[in-house]
Amino acid sequence: MTPSDIHGAAITLAARRLSGSQGPLLADAQAPQTPADALAIQQAVSGLLNDAIGGWKCGLPDGDKTVAAPIYATSIHSSHPAAPCPVWLRDGAVRVEPELAFVFDGGLPLRAEPYTAAEICAAITRVHLALELIDSRYQPLPKPSFLQSLADGLVNQGLLLGPQVDRDAAFAANVLALVLNQGEREESLAGVHPAGDPLAPLYWLQGFLAARGEAILPGQVVITGSYAGVLTLAPDSEASLRYGELGQLSACFSAR
Repeated sequence: MTPSDIHGAAITLAARRLSGSQGPLLADAQAPQTPADALAIQQAVSGLLNDAIGGWKCGLPDGDKTVAAPIYATSIHSSHPAAPCPVWLRDGAVRVEPELAFVFDGGLPLRAEPYTAAEICAAITRVHLALELIDSRYQPLPKPSFLQSLADGLVNQGLLLGPQVDRDAAFAANVLALVLNQGEREESLAGVHPAGDPLAPLYWLQGFLAARGEAILPGQVVITGSYAGVLTLAPDSEASLRYGELGQLSACFSAR
């Protein structure tokens, strides 16, 4: 892709992100053909938005699929049922993914030698229950390819941070018995981390960013995969989700 094509694709996706609109897939020369194309568009979107990168979502690579996307600072919220979290609704519903959020209050500065897993763990100052807020800048059909989704930030529209939980227990939370309550709805879910280890994608992300000359900055938060895929919630109604023995997150959502 040419720099002009990357910039044009980024303008389209950034405008949709700001307005909450959806549109057709990127077409012709503006459609990413390789992971490098998609990541270049993603970075160009970040350059167009008047927003800092407050964190990252990531997963372990799957073949040639690179699973990493920024979470913008103004889209990171704290859970508080009395102060609804603003989201873009689709078909009148909120889509979320239950996650653990790892916070680096001091960051992980770039350095010549690679960080060990122990050093990365030591830099994690807090862990919170969290809900990733899900939305796409594309219309539902046709379904976007992975590269189109990667260019668009992997369906992220933000993050809701819940209560802080025990750090060591969170590190070991490969499985979590989830219980969702909203109104008369009660649903039990056998939560399993997609990587089998909630820290494994984080180790990968640090190396991926370092190879691009980027650090995990002070205060940034990292999420590493949903324990139960996408959950659909109703707006304007308090919902609670228990994460096994770690704790419970309660929140309410309202339309932006």
